[in-house]
Formats: sequence, C-alpha cells, structure tokens
Amino acid sequence: MSNDRALQIGRAATPGIAVARMSSTTTLIVADDHPLFRAALREAVTHVLPETQIIEAGSVAAVEQAAQIHPNTDLILLDLYMPDARGFSALVQLRSQFPSIPIAIISAAESSSIVRRAMDFGASGFIPKSASIEQIGVMLRALLSGELAVPAGYLEQSAGSDQARDMARNLDKLTPQQLRVLLLLAEGSSNKVVAQDLGVSEATIKAHVTVILRKLRLERRTQAALLAQRLLRTDSPQERAAGVGEPEFPEA
Repeated sequence: MSNDRALQIGRAATPGIAVARMSSTTTLIVADDHPLFRAALREAVTHVLPETQIIEAGSVAAVEQAAQIHPNTDLILLDLYMPDARGFSALVQLRSQFPSIPIAIISAAESSSIVRRAMDFGASGFIPKSASIEQIGVMLRALLSGELAVPAGYLEQSAGSDQARDMARNLDKLTPQQLRVLLLLAEGSSNKVVAQDLGVSEATIKAHVTVILRKLRLERRTQAALLAQRLLRTDSPQERAAGVGEPEFPEA
C-alpha cells in the first residue's frame, strides 16, 4: 500500500460491491460531460494502467448503456455534476442498477462533507480532480483491488450524522424503479406526472409510493420527497450558483 500522503486507502466495507481484481483486461467507464477532462483522465489512466480498456460516457444515460453492454466493467469513474443528474442521484441510480460495479466519484468539489456523503451513498472512492497522475494511479490500483480510496484529511462520519447516513443507506432497499419514482418525487412531480414520465399508470405509481414509504419508514409522500431532495443535494457552490432549492411537493 502506498504511503502517499495525498491519499487515504482502506478496506472496502460497502455492501453489494464485488471485489474487482486487477487483470490485463481491466475495463473502466469514464463518465464526465466535458470531453477535455475525459481525454485528460484517459491519458492519466493509460499512463498508470496501460492495458486498460476505457469507455467514455458524457451522460448518465450513456453510462447506463455502457454498463449494460459491458456488465463485467471493473470500475466506473463518475463526475459528481452530470448534466442529466441532480446531486448524488446519478451515484444512487447507478449503484441501484449495477450493484456489482464499484463506482468512484471524481469531482473538483473536495470538501469533507461531500466526500462523506458520497461514501454514504455507496461510492467506493472519491478522486479529486486536482489529484496528480501518480495519486490517481495509487487510488485506481486500490479501487481495483477492492479497497476504498479517499482524499487525505477525510474524516469519518461523526456520530451526530449517523441518522443521515442510515437514511442514505435505506435507499438501498428500493428497487431501481422505486428509486426512479422517489427521485421524480424529489423534483416536485405529482403522481400523474411521474406516471407519464415512466410510462405506467397512476395506480402503479401510487403502489410504488406506498412501498417506498414502508421501506423508508415514513408516513407521507411529501416526507419521502423532502428526504430524497435533502439527501441528494450536495450544497455545493455549483448548485447554489444554479439556484437549486427545495421544490414544492404536491400530495398526489
């Protein structure tokens, strides 16, 4: 294990994540909406892991398609701020759909709170965009060996935030479709609008909401919507600049 002071490496402890072993045919999905950064990351990965197959994706939808085509992908490197995602929604969605593929967040936002929440939502690692090629190499090797990798100075979750951590992990109880419903509720959509977006009946959505409330131990759909909205928001400068706030939540 490297003694690089810019990194912290630990044993993986995330349920549902299979250990991906190093091999000569390692496959990585690099997800970022900026082509120049994808190219830079490709160069960095190729430098430290020359035999790696790299698949680029510019949206969450493209990541989903790539993961379906390459189900044995060893690692997904996911930018925190994708254009078709909100807060940690992309991480949560991909973890739900592809639980066997480890996901590491790559972001210019490097605060301990964002790193901590990313790990709470099931990320296997957090790679700062400011990291050097050597640091990226150390973190990638750790991740591909089934370890966790986070920036130096990252502090473990404090006891006072255990409730937020538990609620985040409760999202793992939801099926991918239930999670889609919850994320749409978090945007303030009514049951009718959610049904239209997902191409199902309003009765089906009501049934999903009932199960979601039971799994999250809540009583009202507005509670679930507020919970998802608060948990998935990063409170980053990017979101504040975009004016991301809490929408109004209809009861149906």
